[in-house]
Amino acid sequence: MTETPLEISCADVQQKRAANEPFLFLDCREASEYATAKIAGTTLLPMSEITERVQEILPHQNDVVIVHCHHGGRSLRVARWLRQQGFPHAMSMAGGIDEWSQLIDTNVPRY
Repeated sequence: MTETPLEISCADVQQKRAANEPFLFLDCREASEYATAKIAGTTLLPMSEITERVQEILPHQNDVVIVHCHHGGRSLRVARWLRQQGFPHAMSMAGGIDEWSQLIDTNVPRY
């Protein structure tokens, strides 16, 4: 099996969704950002809380975990941290929800 890349494009995430491929889709932004704009089907787990709440996602430790934030910086940090915690298939969605709202779903507000 090939190694899971650290980043994945918005288009590739959308392809996985369209194909009904199983993965955990984490939003690592803060609750106020989530209230402003969100991608349907994501689970909010703010970066500021992940160290205390990582046990909530332990059942997904061997699954593909795709993390997104606003532009891709925080999610990259979270994906790297998750890999250090034993989540070998954690990935960051490059471009974040901002790129998603431009390329995939224009109904998702930009902020």
